[in-house]
Amino acid sequence: MIRRLFHRELDHYPGAARRSGYLALVVLTTVVLYYQQYVGGSVSPSVLAHFQMSFRFYLSVIVVSNAFGALASLVAGLADRWGRANIALWGLLAASLTTALGIPNATSRVGYAAMVSVVGFVEGLVLVATPALVRDFSPQLGRGRAMGFWTLGPVLGSLTVSEVASNTLPHLHPWQDQFHIAGVVGLAVFVVAFPALRELSAGLRDQLMVSTKERALLEARARGIDVRAALARPWRQMLGPRVLVSSLGVGVFLLIYYAAVGFFVIYFTSVFGFSQAQANGLGNWFWAADAVTVVVVGLVSDAVGVRKPFVVAGTLAAVVMTAIFATRATHPDTSYDTFVVLISVLSASRGFAYAPWMAAFTETLERRNPALVATGLAVWGWVLRVVVAVSFLVIPAVVTSASPVVDFGPRLQAITAAYPAQVRTLRQIDPATLAALRADRSDHAAIARALAEIEAKAGVPPAQAVSRLVALSRVPQADRAYLAAHGHQVLAARAAAPAQWRRWWWVCVGGEVAFLPTVALLAGRWRRSAARRDREAHQAAVEAELARLAEPAPAVVGT
Repeated sequence: MIRRLFHRELDHYPGAARRSGYLALVVLTTVVLYYQQYVGGSVSPSVLAHFQMSFRFYLSVIVVSNAFGALASLVAGLADRWGRANIALWGLLAASLTTALGIPNATSRVGYAAMVSVVGFVEGLVLVATPALVRDFSPQLGRGRAMGFWTLGPVLGSLTVSEVASNTLPHLHPWQDQFHIAGVVGLAVFVVAFPALRELSAGLRDQLMVSTKERALLEARARGIDVRAALARPWRQMLGPRVLVSSLGVGVFLLIYYAAVGFFVIYFTSVFGFSQAQANGLGNWFWAADAVTVVVVGLVSDAVGVRKPFVVAGTLAAVVMTAIFATRATHPDTSYDTFVVLISVLSASRGFAYAPWMAAFTETLERRNPALVATGLAVWGWVLRVVVAVSFLVIPAVVTSASPVVDFGPRLQAITAAYPAQVRTLRQIDPATLAALRADRSDHAAIARALAEIEAKAGVPPAQAVSRLVALSRVPQADRAYLAAHGHQVLAARAAAPAQWRRWWWVCVGGEVAFLPTVALLAGRWRRSAARRDREAHQAAVEAELARLAEPAPAVVGT
């Protein structure tokens, strides 16, 4: 029974139908795990309000979660020894139970942070195990298509978050419902994948396979391969400049992606006044455009036979679109439809670069040692999580306005909606005058100054100024105190927020530009003709080796 639960290795390379089925299960598992990882972003304002969590604490939770993910990515490097399928499956079960039961029942912000960190740790494991499975089941001639489908994991996970939230938040108001839905979906996928998902044996997956025509050769080699020798000193073999620099390059290229996952809802609600449902609706467009692009460009790059030109073209387009997107931050009148077009083209550009990059990166790892692909992906996953953590530590220093807007903005909006005229009056009174009135409501000098300030700024006669000040005094003391304590601070922060967010979007542009030189480190050709010659030479070598294997063994003549 125990062996049947954990032994999932295939001793023969599967045919096309079974291989497609395994790949579909891997992609489905990846989609659900990323859905669970990102679902918190769709209700982040509600989560902050529920736990009375500051924006800095919320960022700290994300940083800690990614730190656990970075650690898990290194642990998942053992998938070269332990296999990949069990990591993906049992990780899916753990994340689903935590999402469905742990996070919604958290009673404090510390408990919430602990549960989110568990999901982050599991995501770090899956980030390594699932692309390794995709690589194992996809020869290089179909690697672009396969990695395009794998890239659908985080993309469709994010799209699912936006789609579910935008359609259910108007009816299911508690933020916990979003986690319940994500957890139950994960458990359903686990029930489907558990009996079906398999992986190649070590002897089969530890080889380079260019086309499916090499199946017989792979199985013949697997019977004589020394797995222990191939896996010796794994970190020393994979910690080379090509792997590290390429991983760091794509990490900074994805800065705009991290921001979209973690902050698009906060950005669009706080800067442009969109509702949570509207902000998640924009996310639908962002992720849908990405999802279509990664599959199409994967197919095209396989047909053309090169990856690097696609990566460069997509990156250049992403630089242009991210720059345009940055300029919109200081234009609060930008319409919803304008953002739909901007972020759709931006997301498509990013996907145009990323899917071929993933295919080329796995081929780069195979060139170093095909038996240690999971170890190389562990290095990549670790670097990626470190970049995410650092970026989330830097954002509060760049976007300093985010903390007061997120921390105090929701309650201030509620008070403003309840007492709109009184809030306008409050904003016409100098903060020093308000402080004097809070200290002594009978301070005649402070009252006179307040009336004069209302008359001057509102342009009303003295009698009307008196009636407005009296109406302000009837607002509940707690609400008045909150307005007085944080109103001017939030107003100042809202005024500064657009320029600060624009600065961060320009940092994202810089990351995309910095990524460009690292493309040269990837394996593969720039020109289609050179790639075709490489494939022909490889095919000739394969046919020659198959011919040698087919030759009958020489007879042994006894004496």
